[in-house]
Amino acid sequence: MAIPVTIRIQEADFDVAREIAALTKGRTDIGAVVSFSGICRGSEGDEAIAALTLEHYPGMAEAEITRHAQTALSRWPLTGLTVIHRVGRITPGENIVLVVTASAHRQAAFEAAEFLMDYLKANAPFWKREESAGGTSWIDAREHDDQAAARWTKS
Repeated sequence: MAIPVTIRIQEADFDVAREIAALTKGRTDIGAVVSFSGICRGSEGDEAIAALTLEHYPGMAEAEITRHAQTALSRWPLTGLTVIHRVGRITPGENIVLVVTASAHRQAAFEAAEFLMDYLKANAPFWKREESAGGTSWIDAREHDDQAAARWTKS
């Protein structure tokens, strides 16, 4: 049986429960589902955030996420995988990203989801611009995100 993999980049919001149901419907080989959903915060430190605008390089972003999804499939015994990343203007409280991993056992599902989120935060080809009362600014990569992603590098 082919392992179902869904990768989408979209402006529209998504329904976490619907995505999990789509991945697991009719499946008896799944014993664990792990989901991570990233949500736009309303503040960064003391500063209120009005919105984030996410941009990507169409085609390249999907290819890079697919490449990392294939790495996850080769490293862990997954039975399904979904990655959805939104682009466009996103306001506080709205969904930004969803990673769902399915496996016969929980450890593989947890590790694969964490691997994919670390990649998405540190290396995926998305650019974020933050809007606040002080104006707009591009968000730079953060060292702790790079460190989290680096732990998955095989030596």
